Amino acid sequence: MKYGALIIETKENDNLIQMIGMSHNRKDETYQASVAKLLSELKDAKKLNADEMPADVVRLNSTVKIAFPDGKERTVTLVSPEKSDVASNKISILAPMGLALIGYAADDQVMWQFPNGLQAIKILSVQQTAPETKIA
Repeated sequence: MKYGALIIETKENDNLIQMIGMSHNRKDETYQASVAKLLSELKDAKKLNADEMPADVVRLNSTVKIAFPDGKERTVTLVSPEKSDVASNKISILAPMGLALIGYAADDQVMWQFPNGLQAIKILSVQQTAPETKIA
């Protein structure tokens, strides 16, 4: 791990734990394994204020380019569950991949249990995207 532990913004940490508690995926084994691993990692995570967050750490609304062991690459944006749209590469922060990536940084390799088995994914780059704002 680039920073020695997960890095997460304090308010995002609280919101993420709240979202996990309200999730409707509780019976899905892959989801449960992902949640358990993330909650374990969050215990030792470095929790920072928003202005202290490194730009290369994956967080809500980050656009992340990842590589799989087979050489395939994919770019996804982590979003809140209601904004998830797989066709547009917008992945819910509560999806197994979202749970896998949150708090890691560019150049980190992440071992995670996905529905098709344990996979190592490499984070190639992270770009911070401003959250969408509603116009009245």
